[in-house]
Amino acid sequence: MTTASPLPATGRAPFRFTGRHMLSLLVFFFGLVIVVNVYMAHLATSTFTGEVTENGYVASQNFNRWLDAAAKEKALGWNAVVARQADGRLVVTVTGKGTEQATLSAQADRPLGTGVAVIHDIAFKRGTGASFVSDVKLAGGRWRLRLTLTAGRQQWHSLDVI
Repeated sequence: MTTASPLPATGRAPFRFTGRHMLSLLVFFFGLVIVVNVYMAHLATSTFTGEVTENGYVASQNFNRWLDAAAKEKALGWNAVVARQADGRLVVTVTGKGTEQATLSAQADRPLGTGVAVIHDIAFKRGTGASFVSDVKLAGGRWRLRLTLTAGRQQWHSLDVI
């Protein structure tokens, strides 16, 4: 009578999943999760400058006043379209009743990637018709513009990304 050999035909012992295998899998999995989280946190803090108020409670007290001001600006019916010329100067075309004698100013900053918010003040000169041309040239790339159009005691604000 022949007895069966405990080894398979290949001559190697069958694979056994042990505690060491489980430990290795857990260390690898959680290590990978930690590495990805640290990388994503680094990206989030190094590429977004954010906008922070010194005191959220104090800012919340002004919220209704800001809503009223926004409603008054909307009621003016003014609008602005921003374009960049080949030389980097900005051309802003404004529309709406009462903008004929208006003046325009702006602040520009980079929305992403610099880590430090540098704000550039931009003055505009009246161009042809209802357009304004900036006095400075902006470098290529994305810019966030905060436009302020003033006519007498009325003011209108716009936020554009070009």
